[in-house]
Amino acid sequence: MKLSEVLIKPILTEKANSQQESLRRYAFKVARKANKLEIKKAIEEFYGVSVVDVNTAVVPGKNKTRYTKKGFTKGQKPAYKKAMVTVAKGENIDLYSNI
Repeated sequence: MKLSEVLIKPILTEKANSQQESLRRYAFKVARKANKLEIKKAIEEFYGVSVVDVNTAVVPGKNKTRYTKKGFTKGQKPAYKKAMVTVAKGENIDLYSNI
């Protein structure tokens, strides 16, 4: 798998932001087929930091229901894989520079 295909986007939530400040841990949405070694290599190449630890989790898809004129419409949001990456002490990733 190419390194450019591994990282999809950073996860920017309140919980992720608090972990960035206190634990130096950053959350990313990654490809489902990516393993921890590929994720570590991609983070180190794109952001220029040294990665200490990588934890992954597959987030299951949620069922969604809407009421419309035609009645109830059911669907499901897709599942995705997220990676929590801990960087070395004294280093950080600036996720807001591209906005």
